[in-house]
Amino acid sequence: MPRFSVIVPAYRVQAYLHACLDSVLNQSFKDYEIIVVDDCSPDACGPIADEYAVRDPRVGVVHLPVNSGLGPARNAGMARATGDYLLFLDGDDTLTPEALQAVADRLDATGGPDVLVYDYARTYWSGESVRNVFAHHLAETGPPSFRLADRPELLKVLMVVWNKAYRREFVEAEGFTFAPGYYEDTPWTYPVLMAAGSIAVLDRVCVGYRQRRRGNILSTTTHRHFDVFDQYDRVFAFIDARPELASWRPVMFRRMLDHFSTLYTSRGRLPRGTRARFFRMARAHCRRYRTPGAPVPRRARLRHALFRLGAHRTYRALWAAQRLRGRLGRLAATAHRAARGAALQLHYRVQLRLPLRPGDAVFAAYWHRGYTCSPAALEATARALVPGLRTSWICRPEDARTVPDATRVLHPGTAAYWTALARSKFLVNNVNFDRRLVKRRGQILLQTHHGTPLKTMGTDLVHRPAAAGSIDFEQLLRNVDKWDFSLSANQHSTLVWERTYPSGYTTLEYGSPRNDVFHRTGPEETARLRELLGVPAGSTALLYAPTLRDYRRTQHHSLDLEQLVRVLGPHYVVLTRSHYLEATSHGAPGHTAHPRIIDVSAHPSVEELCLASDGLITDYSSLMFDYVNLDRPVVLYLEDAQAYEATRGTYFDPAAFPPGAVARDQEELHEIFTTDHWRGPRSTQRRAAFRARFCPYDDGHASERVVRRVFLNDTSGLPVPTPVTGRGPSGVPRQVPVREYTNG
Repeated sequence: MPRFSVIVPAYRVQAYLHACLDSVLNQSFKDYEIIVVDDCSPDACGPIADEYAVRDPRVGVVHLPVNSGLGPARNAGMARATGDYLLFLDGDDTLTPEALQAVADRLDATGGPDVLVYDYARTYWSGESVRNVFAHHLAETGPPSFRLADRPELLKVLMVVWNKAYRREFVEAEGFTFAPGYYEDTPWTYPVLMAAGSIAVLDRVCVGYRQRRRGNILSTTTHRHFDVFDQYDRVFAFIDARPELASWRPVMFRRMLDHFSTLYTSRGRLPRGTRARFFRMARAHCRRYRTPGAPVPRRARLRHALFRLGAHRTYRALWAAQRLRGRLGRLAATAHRAARGAALQLHYRVQLRLPLRPGDAVFAAYWHRGYTCSPAALEATARALVPGLRTSWICRPEDARTVPDATRVLHPGTAAYWTALARSKFLVNNVNFDRRLVKRRGQILLQTHHGTPLKTMGTDLVHRPAAAGSIDFEQLLRNVDKWDFSLSANQHSTLVWERTYPSGYTTLEYGSPRNDVFHRTGPEETARLRELLGVPAGSTALLYAPTLRDYRRTQHHSLDLEQLVRVLGPHYVVLTRSHYLEATSHGAPGHTAHPRIIDVSAHPSVEELCLASDGLITDYSSLMFDYVNLDRPVVLYLEDAQAYEATRGTYFDPAAFPPGAVARDQEELHEIFTTDHWRGPRSTQRRAAFRARFCPYDDGHASERVVRRVFLNDTSGLPVPTPVTGRGPSGVPRQVPVREYTNG
């Protein structure tokens, strides 16, 4: 008897069925059977299913003689099922990697409930994936299992059959089957949840719910949308047959009206000329099943009242008025934005005519993200060293919490923002400022960049359209012409920046200010950071930080972290961090489905993550150049080297001159760790050579050198860099000259 029976109804999904079945067969958890029900599909669904059945004995196929619809197809699958739990997966949807293992683990942890509800994400043709907006109702808090009455908010999660696992004995004992017709999920999901003696939740996306552009059954125009009335008849018949469920009647009454309202106002579902009949039938159901008691949101009260009264014309007029109001509102919002933008630009032009403020400095990083990178290190040092300096940091409102109290926060696009850009003497950024910035005589603009370049940058991207995307190179060069200083961490960076960003700025080869913290943080602070991130005491923490793939629309990475931590063993933890251009969440670090994989994408400081880790796994990220300052192991995972080189390109082959061990596939990566090669003498030797070449000035005083040169115009009292071989925790200085270049 398998643990799971995965039932897949298939009708006109030949383009998606391979991906659906592969998503199940590629699961690491193998104790399951797949039952594909060919609902007399006119396309190749049947032959595709038969082909899989020949290749894998876990796949069984049921061919229905006539097309019966989703409900009867699922019933046919259940009749063949032998698993402990039933899972349903539509033929155009997919399971996410490791979903079955996560479901099995959660079922074990919660004592084998009647129903387990897990999460899903809507997936689009573009590769975009959007998680269910009601995911917070699946929080794994409170008792491991419960009844629906204990957590009624669970009904807000999409009421479909395929985001749940059902104990087969429970389903058979209750005699649950699917009804024919459209909206067959309705008389299944509500009765199942109301009757379940135990329910559990899994806060994990397990299903990719494909959003098809065309061909979705429920988005077609047909009289079969009237099936919704029969389906709610079945729901109320179930409740009436069980007096103990009477308390759910007002809840179902309200949800029925919400469903009717959604159908009525959805364009393209009800055939022309049928809305009045739909409204009359909805009114009849209101009268038949009306049960006051469930609270109705204020915005829905009028709709419900009009349904009960049968006021079809009034409802339709209000609906039309609401749509018109929405259009007018959008037009008004567009006009308001245009007027506000014009007013702000007028304000900026006025500010440009006023005197500069010699004691003001504006800092920003990563297109207005939080307080981070070299601009943050320079801001803190400038406040400490420059008398009377007033500093401001430009960031989005959600990142304001990361800015020190002593620093003024500016939000992009405000009058204060434009005033600061117009009148501050010093402008510091690791990317370019707004293209509308007018560089005034007397202003000093420092470009810090954000790391040593490995991948091709600037004008070198002209002939690499996959990486360049929509870059306007003429505008890019106009922005570069505003730079007064370009900060460089090493000679390699100097040569790249001056060639790819050609202009008349002065290069300061002073080191990377964002790395100063590595030389000034003690073991007590490091221990605090590890505790904050949730790294267990005594564990070895590996930071996994891949860079962006320009050639991919979706930033999925081939490294299977769950498999990696299983190979590494219980004393290892992986801190996984997405590239800043793909990370969208904010807040505290979060745990993934695996307890030894911690998602730290939301952590505001990558430098703190480096300090908290014992080793780095990366690919083409510039983080490797910073991380070697800690003299901790680095492993490069270059499984897509050929594709990356063809699309983005690199300035040198990282496999030929790496900062540590190099893996080209997951098996090789596992071997590097199991043999301890990742921190062996060969890796140490490579890291030392890499550090000597790329970190000659990263001694903990790069920020001070930059601030003294740019803000204080001091060219003689700069701290002399400490040689790499002579650096301790605080970087003991020795006499090594500091280079300064003028590009002109």
